[in-house]
Amino acid sequence: MSDKQDLIKRMLELQKKFIAYEHENGLDPFDYYTPKPGHPLENYRQEYQELATKVLDLAHAEVGSRR
Repeated sequence: MSDKQDLIKRMLELQKKFIAYEHENGLDPFDYYTPKPGHPLENYRQEYQELATKVLDLAHAEVGSRR
């Protein structure tokens, strides 16, 4: 599996966990934007953003473009 596919797979795993959490608990914006240590969404936004940026960079590299 390519690096890009691995990154996308991880992004999908994160999305599934997020959706499951939201369905079970609802979503308080504070939990999403400023979760307390140990909260299930503690690093969600940061990790997802990093993965998305890497996927974007890899996609640009594949086609020879830049952002």
